[in-house]
Amino acid sequence: MDLTPYVDNLRQELAVAADAGGDDARALAERLTAPLESATRLTLLNALSAAMGEVTRELAPGSVDVRLRGLDPEFVVTAPPAPEPVREEREPVAVPAPPLPPADADDGAMARINFRLPAHLKARAEEAATAEGLSVNAWLVRAVSTALDGGQRAAPTGRGKPSGGRSFTGWVR
Repeated sequence: MDLTPYVDNLRQELAVAADAGGDDARALAERLTAPLESATRLTLLNALSAAMGEVTRELAPGSVDVRLRGLDPEFVVTAPPAPEPVREEREPVAVPAPPLPPADADDGAMARINFRLPAHLKARAEEAATAEGLSVNAWLVRAVSTALDGGQRAAPTGRGKPSGGRSFTGWVR
């Protein structure tokens, strides 16, 4: 924004007022013109800054800043972020989980992996397996199966489960 027309207008108004006062007033007006030009620019800049402050409050979260480029102020507008388009929320369609194979099903396909646990987790896994009457391997298979099948836990089989208060552990030849 160019302030020169406003400053020139003030200079003309001062000259007209000085003409009414005679030669001494005209000479005084000419001496005051240069210092008044700076004061006028500063006053106009302050008024513009205050006005843009009010605009910014109304525009929030956007803003309007007044910056000085050379002798002239410049407005920098930061638009508020565009509102996100309204999306219709639809209820998620429940996809049925694939049926769980029976816990005792043995399709003959086995895979061996090396699984390294931190010592504190290994101890907890062993305790949990013992509490359920399972080997650590069987307990881990059940835990992985439960985790992959969305938290559904297969019904425990009779294997490894104490029956009638008696349990057997070990190898048979």
